[in-house]
Amino acid sequence: MRQAARLATGLALVGALGVQAAIQTVTRTGEYLYTADGNRFYIKGVAYQEQGVVIASASNPSGEPSTYTDPLANGTAASVTCTIFKQLGVNTIRAYSVDFSLNHDTCMQLFSGAGIYTVIDLSLPVNGSINRDAPAWTTDLLDQYIETINVFSKYPNVLAYNVGNEVVFYANETAAATFVKAAARDVKAYLNSISSTALVGYAAIDADPSWLYPLAQYFSCDVTGTNSGATAIDLYGLNNYQWCGNSTFEASYASTETLFSTYNVAAYFSEFGCPETVRYWTEVAALLSSDMSPVWSGGIAFSYFPATSAQGSFGMVTINADDTVTVSQDFTNLAAQYNAATPPNSPTQSGLQLRTYPACPAQSTDLLASTTLPPTPNLSACTCLENNLSCQFTPSTSNYSAIVGSLLDYGCSLLGQAGGTCAPISANGTTGVYGELSACDPTVMLSWVMSQYYLDNNNNAQACSFGGNGTVNSNAPSGTSAANAAATSCLASATGASVPTLPAGGSSSGGGSSGSGSGSGSGSGSSGGAVAVDARTLFGIVTSVVAVVVGGLWTLA
Repeated sequence: MRQAARLATGLALVGALGVQAAIQTVTRTGEYLYTADGNRFYIKGVAYQEQGVVIASASNPSGEPSTYTDPLANGTAASVTCTIFKQLGVNTIRAYSVDFSLNHDTCMQLFSGAGIYTVIDLSLPVNGSINRDAPAWTTDLLDQYIETINVFSKYPNVLAYNVGNEVVFYANETAAATFVKAAARDVKAYLNSISSTALVGYAAIDADPSWLYPLAQYFSCDVTGTNSGATAIDLYGLNNYQWCGNSTFEASYASTETLFSTYNVAAYFSEFGCPETVRYWTEVAALLSSDMSPVWSGGIAFSYFPATSAQGSFGMVTINADDTVTVSQDFTNLAAQYNAATPPNSPTQSGLQLRTYPACPAQSTDLLASTTLPPTPNLSACTCLENNLSCQFTPSTSNYSAIVGSLLDYGCSLLGQAGGTCAPISANGTTGVYGELSACDPTVMLSWVMSQYYLDNNNNAQACSFGGNGTVNSNAPSGTSAANAAATSCLASATGASVPTLPAGGSSSGGGSSGSGSGSGSGSGSSGGAVAVDARTLFGIVTSVVAVVVGGLWTLA
């Protein structure tokens, strides 16, 4: 069956939405979600993100996109989509990439009026996320996350912010979780500081239970062992595609339900929907039933827009040239399942016995992540350091993402040959050892490396050039001792955890302005499909540098 929803229908809905009651706040109590009136809340959701450009390569086995279009900045499309969503029976959408410099008022207000909540991923393709191959938690990423939250904080229908999506693919990548947990800690601290009720989430890839559940426990544990939720996520998402065809709870979900039976925070399927020629969505009846309600609070069906991956093709609608939306049999089947689902309204919020935040699971071959987390990135400290460095990165090209990684590699090799080290810019999520500069923007790291080489070569201006990409800072302290003292002073406060603040010059709540105040990694302010600096290039060197004994170079002691 196919239908077409025209723009006029969507616009008619706009007027109707204006008289609806305000959307209820959803909060977490223990391992469940509840609306403000005390009713259990279940996510009946759909993934709402057009697929960006996917560049197939050996380094991109999962087909991750390299570009994006902000789905919450298109008010015209939202007016149509609200009609479609009401037919589909959804109460939540998940947006994977948004641009904080754009205006989202129309979309968010329309969705709020229709009773639709949003789960917003804070990461961006390529550059704006924690890189599983060379993980780091840095000022540019923190600024991007905080800017996004600040823009969306005025909307009452933001259910949660995800600090990562499938950052860990395999057990030998679980050290990256240390940086994800630090991101969750800092985002939660910022949300608390602005009195936001939005939840902090993470979406995990489905994996072998031997490391899937220990990793889930790590995200919801207390690193201090004092039953504190300061470093724990609020909402765990599992991208689960186990149910295919007309399966059964016992065959597809029972083992997962058992595995998470004692989990201490709210959980949902952040993606579901096995890619088949026709999807019947019979898993909805199981997911929103008493069989799974003890652990799971619904899920997000993937995907509203057409999408392809290594696993297959997805999509429920086709957007036509005349602004009509043609829905597929996938859509019709999911609508029937969502509209028929009546999950149990239990346990009651008032009678719930809260679970504690457990101590973190021990490190093992299945869980490499340390309980010593990276510090909160400190922009003012990194900026102070950059201003005092003897040699500063001044790229000869606007596309500096193409050269930062290679220059870092080259500079660290030069320091190593001289008996020096790049340890101050390195971070290790297994040992829990983080260099003094490891939370700074990669361009600051490069300026530091250049300065080390410049000082080691008796302040020879040519040693600062790096192919015309470095400039001697005439305002820097003179000599290694003075430079070392200035750096130590700048970085004195850049330790431990702290409450992040909006960067100076950052966008005010409501969007429409640009600039994160931190340099790279914040996306473009001109288009929802823009791509900024490539962090896989920027950070590639950080974990590959071998630290050697310091030999007379600036050590930030």
